[in-house]
Amino acid sequence: QVQLVESGGGLVQPGGSLRLSCAASGSFFSIDVMGWYRQAPGKQREFVATMTISGTTNYADSVKGRFTISRDTKNTVNLQMSSLTPEDTAVYYCNCDVRKRWYNGPDTYWGQGTQVTVSS
Repeated sequence: QVQLVESGGGLVQPGGSLRLSCAASGSFFSIDVMGWYRQAPGKQREFVATMTISGTTNYADSVKGRFTISRDTKNTVNLQMSSLTPEDTAVYYCNCDVRKRWYNGPDTYWGQGTQVTVSS
């Protein structure tokens, strides 16, 4: 079984910064893609950013230039968030496409979510 543990959420003032981290554990061959999604109250979950095992990144237009995704190790992913606005308030979910064996197709796993609140 694969487990994803997120950390780093909290309350921050508009214009502030916050860093989220997600660590994957368990038995698997590789994590092809690691990323972040978010869900604001009353809204559907939306894509934020992803990073492939080869380092290719992709960002939602709403966070480009403000958020940076990185992978410290092959099993951890971070999201550095800057210039935060109240519209960034949401539960942020870590998302990973995990390959259990080299010959398996990837399965998708989700973290439990971490709350980010941007408010004065």
